[in-house]
Amino acid sequence: MSCKSGDQTLETIDHLTLSHLADAGSVQSAQAIGQAGGWSIVVRYGAYQRALAASRSKQVRVFKKLETLVGYLAALGITQFEVDSTAFDPNSPQRTQRPDRSAALHRAHQAAAYDQYVRSAVQASLEDPTPGIPHEQAQALFDAKRAELRKRAGEGDAC
Repeated sequence: MSCKSGDQTLETIDHLTLSHLADAGSVQSAQAIGQAGGWSIVVRYGAYQRALAASRSKQVRVFKKLETLVGYLAALGITQFEVDSTAFDPNSPQRTQRPDRSAALHRAHQAAAYDQYVRSAVQASLEDPTPGIPHEQAQALFDAKRAELRKRAGEGDAC
């Protein structure tokens, strides 16, 4: 996705850089640009004009709601900005696809299901009314098995 200002396609800026520029008071202006699917941010600093990029994809970040964009800018200390709603379409069927988030959510559900399975299996084991084998009996059983394996391997009774 690209962000256009006038006839030019803008390069992007990441959150950390924008945050540093805002802290330094270097942001000369900010603009919310309406488009199908939401709003993007374009900032001007020095001789540069850049669109805010999404953190992972490095594509232009699109805010679905103007209120979210306002909160984001306010958190950076940018309280005044222009709004260009020329290309904004509130009824746009276009929505932001996030296949990476879908896969991550799927993995989280699988992990939660496995965790629940393990917890229930442990709880069932703890609640099992059948008596277990006493430690001494289990120790004697495995001592006998080890002795048999050593005998087969030709070690005899040596440790």
